[in-house]
Amino acid sequence: MFDSFWSPSSSEFYHTLGGAMRRRFGCNVWKVSIDAGFSCPHVSRGEVGKDLVLNRGGCIFCNMSSFSPGRNLVSGKSICEQIDEGIIRLKRHYPKVDKFIAYFQPSTNTNAPPERLKLLYREAIVHPDVVGLSIGTRPDCLSEGVLDVLEEVGQEKYLQLEIGLQSVHQKSLDFLNRGYDYVEFLESYGRVCGRGIDVCLHLIIGTPVEGRDDVIETAREVARLKPSGLKLHNLHVVRDTVLADLWRSGGVELLTVEEYSGLVVDFLECIPPEVVVERVSAEVNSDFAIAPDWVKIKHAARNEIQKTFKKRNSHQGKYYTPPPQ
Repeated sequence: MFDSFWSPSSSEFYHTLGGAMRRRFGCNVWKVSIDAGFSCPHVSRGEVGKDLVLNRGGCIFCNMSSFSPGRNLVSGKSICEQIDEGIIRLKRHYPKVDKFIAYFQPSTNTNAPPERLKLLYREAIVHPDVVGLSIGTRPDCLSEGVLDVLEEVGQEKYLQLEIGLQSVHQKSLDFLNRGYDYVEFLESYGRVCGRGIDVCLHLIIGTPVEGRDDVIETAREVARLKPSGLKLHNLHVVRDTVLADLWRSGGVELLTVEEYSGLVVDFLECIPPEVVVERVSAEVNSDFAIAPDWVKIKHAARNEIQKTFKKRNSHQGKYYTPPPQ
């Protein structure tokens, strides 16, 4: 778990990843993305059991190429080769970065037999400049065998699991076609946390079936769960997705940057200060982004969120009340 020494300041209204990393590792640490060639079980698994079918085209917002447009460029390259090349690229822009988190990012990075996962993760943790791993996955792809591997790796180096929850509301999970329910997520989350593994939750704000009260309810539930970190994303449209077809037909109304920023501040005001906010809006490759227009402008949402915090004289955790001991 990241430390709880963060407090708001005039320049930092929420608990950012950079500061948390410096306090944990004593130096500047950055995530370097790795594509290990995983697929997504929500797209490829097919029929499960008697009633549940998950091969309905996956999540309505997902075009895997938009998350990893360079996938063909890394095909055939080892984990260490990708880390080396990623470090070179990052140091061009951030020369003061000292160490790195190997980030297994595209697709579902626990979607393989435990034996193969162990080999891939171990290749990353032995790299001399890597101080830990971050592994992106889904709550329905965390078997006991996979968790055994994750726990073993976490005993050697820092390990964070990024789980795509997206919403605590079933109506949103159904709209997004996530393929699991919230009870299933809670079961997986409990098993992960029972292994002493840090968890960063991914959440989407702005689904058309939710209003402000739903967002506040989500924040309070997340505050109860108290993950180590959060990544917030605005609902946005990329090409070649079900959501793109729905948006073009007028079936989805997207938030303005001001509306989204207001909801993010509402949300973060309810979140414990020690929870690290790793991201406050989606980052979309410009070759794939369709709407809203502001998602194509770098830092547009982050700047608006900071303005909203300042205008309200507010900060992360302002309305959070710890549970009684």
